[in-house]
Amino acid sequence: MGETISEKTEGRVSYHDSVEEMLPRIREDGMSNAFDRYAQQEKIRCKFCLQGLSCQLCTNGPCRISEKTGQDKGVCGIGGDAMAMRNMLLRNIMGAGTYSHHAYEAFRTLRETAQGKTPFKITDANKLKWMCDTVEIDSKQDVNKMAEELASFLEAQMHIGPEETNIMVEAFAPRKRKEVWRKLGLYPAGSIHEEQNCVASCLTNVDGSHVSLATKALRLGLATIYNSQIGLEMVQDILFGTPKPHEVNVDLGIFDPDYVNIVFNGHQPWPGVATLQKARTPEVQERAKKAGAKGLRIVGSIETGQELLQRFEIDDIFVGLMGNWLSIEPMLATGTVDVLAMEENCSPPAIDMYAEKYQATLVSVSTIIDLPGLLHKIPYDPEKAGEMADRLIELALENFTKRHNKIIPKVPQHITKAIAGFSTEAVMEALGGKLDPLVDVIAAGKIKGVVALANCSTLRNGPQDWMTVNLVKELIKKDILVAAGGCGNHALEVAGLCNMDAVNMAGSGLKEVCSLLKIPPVLSFGTCTDTGRISMLVTALADHLDVDIPQLPIAVTAPEWMEQKATIDGFFAAAYGAYTRLSPIPFVTGAPGLVKLLTEDVEGLTGGKIALGDDPAEAANNIEAHIISKRKGLGLREAD
Repeated sequence: MGETISEKTEGRVSYHDSVEEMLPRIREDGMSNAFDRYAQQEKIRCKFCLQGLSCQLCTNGPCRISEKTGQDKGVCGIGGDAMAMRNMLLRNIMGAGTYSHHAYEAFRTLRETAQGKTPFKITDANKLKWMCDTVEIDSKQDVNKMAEELASFLEAQMHIGPEETNIMVEAFAPRKRKEVWRKLGLYPAGSIHEEQNCVASCLTNVDGSHVSLATKALRLGLATIYNSQIGLEMVQDILFGTPKPHEVNVDLGIFDPDYVNIVFNGHQPWPGVATLQKARTPEVQERAKKAGAKGLRIVGSIETGQELLQRFEIDDIFVGLMGNWLSIEPMLATGTVDVLAMEENCSPPAIDMYAEKYQATLVSVSTIIDLPGLLHKIPYDPEKAGEMADRLIELALENFTKRHNKIIPKVPQHITKAIAGFSTEAVMEALGGKLDPLVDVIAAGKIKGVVALANCSTLRNGPQDWMTVNLVKELIKKDILVAAGGCGNHALEVAGLCNMDAVNMAGSGLKEVCSLLKIPPVLSFGTCTDTGRISMLVTALADHLDVDIPQLPIAVTAPEWMEQKATIDGFFAAAYGAYTRLSPIPFVTGAPGLVKLLTEDVEGLTGGKIALGDDPAEAANNIEAHIISKRKGLGLREAD
């Protein structure tokens, strides 16, 4: 699509032309798809559910709150505010639990790698030593001993109770925030402890206070970032390398039907890395050619793809990232996929029909993924990652002989360049090793402020990625730098906002800075788990200036949040002290006390708040107004 704001959406299901081009084939072939299912579901929505005023937790229900009919309480006596917040907290717990699961897999993979049991190795020993120094583990010992001790430490930190020292919070939280959290009762224990506490609180007749439930959600958000996310990302850096900026290819056009194509989908990089290592050997490429292919390729899908993209250069074997989760069905319909290897979330449950129609082999490479029609399950075991990779290659080669020249391929000819691989270290390197240049350009008004985008992709507030792309276009036009993670990051990469051409869409001040530093106006920081990584950069800035987070000219946005992990990231941001703009509007509108608490009252406590709205231009204007107010508070010059 063009470079204007708020392009016409009439008749479109996606911002991306590649997805639009696949839809006719999907419909002509009679395939169920997310876009049409959404349209049908819109006809039967429950207004009570939309408002957060329904509950199905016990046999006295289902209950609904309806002041019009005088039913202002459920059978147990819970009111609308608490009912809506309890529903939200249950979503928070699912999101936090999924991050903890990812962290668990990361920590055991590091431990078993240190023990020599996996095909992986310690790639960034300096990051390992830095991490050990940061949490006061002896960094003068053998590298493998260090890694093993760090893995055990990180796993133990997830389980600590409130009476124990949360070393991860002490090491990585902003200096001025920790005392605020202690005073408010928000200072967290380990993520597993907080998840357990929240689950127990959601039982019928346990916690009927929306204020108490919201407090627990805020504390869970902090535990999730510090005791799950930051640890798992640092471990992935240690194993596979700290991300550095490099040019990559994205969008559906990266597929070639004449190659054996193995796609890795989900959020965890282990199976993808193990298979990529083998795919880059002459032996595997020769086997693919003997099967009649030009070679064997690895393709990234959603967050797993982004994890690979952040750390590995693209070449003729690893060819890039296809997009986010709403592009999975269109991807399968290209008729080019031989294996879709799935782990953790965002593996849609109705894709078995696509596998059958377009001859693809679906494989679960996780202990938690399953779906109808799935014939191949290889639960992830770090010790057997090499064997898993061998089996995936075998399945792909077998599938290629069934697919090639039998399924008519349809590949949209769209490939976009993006610069991926930003991290705190990469930003510091671009700034010459210190934060002063960033402070200087912010103080001068060339960059008004920074927005962190951590996001999914949804259809509730427009076509796929429409809200995300248009909001970010507005922000960079206003000289606001964007650091992006999650499915929204993939949207921005595919839309062309993460390359140097996008500099021309930025305001004059941001354009000048980006041109000087040779960076795009949108920094691709990775996946949804990189919310923690982005917070590390913001924390470094706050500590450098000796100010608290609410004083900084920064904001957080999730313009297309969709699932449960996004909700816990949002509550973290509010507890962290950030203005947090959400769209679509959460299912809490029938709970005025809760809405007031999250959008107004919490600001007087944590300094952060939730702001709502589904219009990209309005959202950008409000974010800019917030940033300008923070600039004034710091005595910075008025930006042009």
